Amino acid sequence: MASGGGYSHRDPMLKKRDDFEDILEERRSSSDLRYALRCYAPVLYKGVTPCKAGELKSLVLHSDQLRYVVHQVSKETGMTPHEVHGEASDILEEMAHRLQLSTVRFFAFALSKLFKTLFRSICVNEEGIQRLQQAIHEHPVVLLPSHRSYMDFLLMSYILYTYDLALPVIAAGMDFMSMKFVGEMLRMSGAFFIRRSFGGDKLYWAVFSEYVKTILKNGFAPVEFFLEGTRSRTCKSLTPKLGLMSIVMDPFLKGEVFDVSLVPVSISYERILEEALYAREMLGVPKPKESTSGLFKARKVLSEDYGSIHVYFGQPVSVRSLAQGRVDRGQFNLIPRHVPRRPGDDVHSFVNDSAYRLVRAQEENMVLKPWVLLATLLLQNHHQNQNQAGVALDELTEQAVWLRDVSRQYGAFLHWPDHVPPSEVVSSSLSLHRGLLRISEGRVQLASEQGGGEGEEAGPGRPRGAVTPEEELLSRAVVVLSCASYRNQALHVFVRPALLAAAVHAAASNHKQEVYNTFSFLRNMLCNEFILVPGATVQDFEEACYLLVKTGAMQINQQEVLVTERGHRTLAFLTGLLDPFLQGYQVVCRFLCEEATDGLTEKHFIPAVRKFIVKHLLTGRLKYTEVLSSDLQKNILAALLRLGAVRKLKGEAEQGTLKVNEVMVNSLEDTLGGKLPTQKAVVARL
Repeated sequence: MASGGGYSHRDPMLKKRDDFEDILEERRSSSDLRYALRCYAPVLYKGVTPCKAGELKSLVLHSDQLRYVVHQVSKETGMTPHEVHGEASDILEEMAHRLQLSTVRFFAFALSKLFKTLFRSICVNEEGIQRLQQAIHEHPVVLLPSHRSYMDFLLMSYILYTYDLALPVIAAGMDFMSMKFVGEMLRMSGAFFIRRSFGGDKLYWAVFSEYVKTILKNGFAPVEFFLEGTRSRTCKSLTPKLGLMSIVMDPFLKGEVFDVSLVPVSISYERILEEALYAREMLGVPKPKESTSGLFKARKVLSEDYGSIHVYFGQPVSVRSLAQGRVDRGQFNLIPRHVPRRPGDDVHSFVNDSAYRLVRAQEENMVLKPWVLLATLLLQNHHQNQNQAGVALDELTEQAVWLRDVSRQYGAFLHWPDHVPPSEVVSSSLSLHRGLLRISEGRVQLASEQGGGEGEEAGPGRPRGAVTPEEELLSRAVVVLSCASYRNQALHVFVRPALLAAAVHAAASNHKQEVYNTFSFLRNMLCNEFILVPGATVQDFEEACYLLVKTGAMQINQQEVLVTERGHRTLAFLTGLLDPFLQGYQVVCRFLCEEATDGLTEKHFIPAVRKFIVKHLLTGRLKYTEVLSSDLQKNILAALLRLGAVRKLKGEAEQGTLKVNEVMVNSLEDTLGGKLPTQKAVVARL
């Protein structure tokens, strides 16, 4: 599928994309048992023989780096080296995978049954698989899948088994280990478990990094981890975590391997298994602990239809070519390799930039389904016409076709069946997500609670009117946040043009420099919210200008940025995308000025903000239910801390007391609120 032609010369990310093939098709027609028991002989790096789990452990425990750290820790703590070594061995025991082919075969059988029940198809780009096979043969490989669901790593291993590729060892969070039976099963199918945080624990870090590097350097198996570090409950990409990234680049930087291949993988779900769970979590309803019984309670899930999954294996990225001209590897020759050292600033910024580039590559190859566009439009209609009963079906279809064309011009990877009439595409998408909608008399609106508005009763034993306004608001919010998680999948396509549209709205005049300054302010404010590469403000501005001019929405000359007559619809749509986020930043600033007491701690920040927002939503002072998302609130706090508008006090008895710089918070709120949606852009006289 070719993407919006004409500007691939500008943006190398927008190349022609591969076609997909459905791997479930064959499973539906042949025996799952035979598939699980077939001959499985994957090619490994340079044909090395696979390594037994025990051998791997002893390689790690006897490595120079670990010996060195054991002696260091023993000096610092007064324990004998033997005791420290024992502790290291225990850490490794808790962490290490124990890959067994029999478990893999069991999973291959069970997952075939499960996937055929849940999904219509699992589509994979075969060319990507061929590129991966080639890469595994030539260099150590690191797989970097996007992370939207618990399903992700089971799915990855299933696909690699299907194509006879080496199974990866996967970095998984400790929370899975606590699921008795399942944790052990995952371990035997290649997962290794890491603590979510191990701050200053030198020994833990040494064992962990040596374990990963040993697997990588020797090419025993591809290493797989999630760049985002955790599941994205909002379905937008998260700021990459750098710990594992720096570990896997280390063997190359120290000259222990010639190169390392990084392979971004984009996994797109048409319908997310955990959608309601995520929405409730972000509204402060705590998540159930990972438990095996919880898994079987999820049986209800099995009767649902979750549409299709697309998995796109991107172009392998060579660490060697990324590092060319960026990192002087000579600095690593000055100290023996096994001595741990803090990486210099050049290395840190290199790892950071590379991680951002890879998350961008994941985003570029995410497949957008028609529903993503529909959810985006329904949310905007919901916010603009809160008093009307939804939007007419034919009007929604017209809007969807318009948005389909715009997003294709922006280079979105859209799976819209062009041979089917648009009205059918729309109605089949609506029916897959009917739990979030109410359709009556040809009009579509968001349901007032999860489950499609049928459950309007207030529950057994309660009269209809007994639902408090707050409960009603929260059940509406579950639906709005669920829809937002689909809209968020398209944000990477629109975020740069949307920042420009918001800047044109907010800037005091239409002088190009003034618009650029406002763009730069908004982009800096929102860079905890979207994947915006550090230091790439000018490129982002140029890309946004380029797209809006190319699609005829703006005219830009040396001095001025002008909106064309036909550009108004596009700009209204784009500013509508950012409005809920900007209103979130505004309301948190308002909260900090009005309500923040001296003793406000980081821990109490979210509940206090939530209370404030609920109050204002109920009085109608706030328009967007979305600002209730705790994810948004956490990002806002991170942004305010980064900008210095809020400080964390050190050494307090109570952890993390927040000190608000009111002058700065006030001025941020003014800049966001004062000028935003009032001033209209000057219309170009055409």
